[in-house]
Amino acid sequence: MSDPQTIAAAVAKLYDTYPFPPEPLLDEPPPGYNWRWNWLAAHSICTGQKPAKQDIRILDAGCGSGVSTEYLVHLNPHAHITGIDLSAGTLAVARERCQKSGADRVEFHHLSLYDVAQLPGEFDLINCVGVLHHLPDPIQGIQALATKLAPGGLLHIFVYAEMGRWEIKLMQQAIGLLQGDRRGDYRDGVTLGRQIFAALPETNRLRRREQERWSLENQRDECFADMYVHPQEIDYTIDTLFELIDASGLEFFGFSNPNTWQLERILGKEPAVMQRAAALTDRQRYRLIELLDPEVTHYEFFLGRAPLPKADWSDDRALLSALPERSPCINGWPSHCLFNYDYQIVNLSEPEFQFLQACDGNETQTVRDILGAVALELKEVRSLLQQHLILLTPQPE
Repeated sequence: MSDPQTIAAAVAKLYDTYPFPPEPLLDEPPPGYNWRWNWLAAHSICTGQKPAKQDIRILDAGCGSGVSTEYLVHLNPHAHITGIDLSAGTLAVARERCQKSGADRVEFHHLSLYDVAQLPGEFDLINCVGVLHHLPDPIQGIQALATKLAPGGLLHIFVYAEMGRWEIKLMQQAIGLLQGDRRGDYRDGVTLGRQIFAALPETNRLRRREQERWSLENQRDECFADMYVHPQEIDYTIDTLFELIDASGLEFFGFSNPNTWQLERILGKEPAVMQRAAALTDRQRYRLIELLDPEVTHYEFFLGRAPLPKADWSDDRALLSALPERSPCINGWPSHCLFNYDYQIVNLSEPEFQFLQACDGNETQTVRDILGAVALELKEVRSLLQQHLILLTPQPE
């Protein structure tokens, strides 16, 4: 299957048959948050500072059944959201999902990524999760999205990694081989795939990997179909990933799971090896990480269009004059023990708690003003910033 229109029709048929993601529809806003879908948090984490405006336009490019769209609406109360998808059946689920939960600042269009130019205007935030790797020409897709990104805007992308999906690719090919002329009958593919897994010896590597990593989510046929019988998938390595990124003409703002891409977690016990790695470029270091840790199953990252300057808070005067605000992506506040933007537990000291209290809804007090009443050192303010517990707005000194 190589004709783009044939591929598009096959992909649309899959998601018409199995709308994805299959999360339940709720009569209330979705629980919790994903900071990558929160404009304030994403902009602050990428650039180090709070964005200048919140009344923005957001595009959910390949919105599927509207799970991400719904979050984008509820997490960005001043934004207008547009969702597009290739599957009419899946879009119907997205519309119902958003209607039920009160996500009313959204419009949907039955469009391919390739046709995004048909939408009017530009977007400040574009979300494209799990879509580009299902296109016959991902470079054309990312370039189409890049043309719709406004100056100062961010593009959030998720694509598959080849290393961590090795067993998945083998099972995809095995199912296709056994389906023969029935390939493209996705319900048959799911039934057959489950029969194959049931037949494999317990010691079989493909079966073990499914049980260890994927079986819980793959209890749902929608997830199993998306993983094992998808008609179009391109997986990436770091080298091919950055070919895709470079083709966009946008700036790479980093992975949204940065801890995965820290070489210290793999080689930190051997200073001599770390010293050799110090001579590597960022991309070479990323490549080394994925070679040494083939568990990496995907890449999730942000790109941006200039002007999108990064704040430098190493200067004490600039930090003291900034306006601090509590991050919107904190769970459990107000409490000394809470979950941060990445749902990791944080235990606040009493002065840190008092500082965050002063930041809550703050519009006028600078860091200097708050430190006049709270016994906190400037290095501890920087620690709160590094943990993404506060957002900062630069002010004239």
